[in-house]
Amino acid sequence: MGTTEYVFYLIAAVLLTVAVGQVLLRRGQPFLEEVFQSNEAAHSINILLSVLFHLLTLGVLALLSTIDVPIVTQFGIALIVVGIAYGISMLVLLRIRERRRQDQLFERRAEQRQRSQNPTPVDRSRTAPPSN
Repeated sequence: MGTTEYVFYLIAAVLLTVAVGQVLLRRGQPFLEEVFQSNEAAHSINILLSVLFHLLTLGVLALLSTIDVPIVTQFGIALIVVGIAYGISMLVLLRIRERRRQDQLFERRAEQRQRSQNPTPVDRSRTAPPSN
């Protein structure tokens, strides 16, 4: 692969990674806010996931750039790598959300069980008939 092809590949791969990373960053925020029920926590985790996505994807793409195959093959591999990284990111987000929902459901069921086992005492002074 010549220098021109190499530079083209790196520019295209970086732009693709940044574009997909921005989609994750922008569209993941409301999803994480639902999961964590805190804007600050959601924003922090969103940034951390975005950095992780960028670092892993760019690292793999840099390693791929050293393989001596045609530029079209490298770009195809780059698309597959970015797609896989995006898919893994989505799976992580879905698992986080599912785990949070299960925890909330478990908490609600525990509260219901506790209420059914310990019913609140009835205030009999209000319901007692007046004495004559």
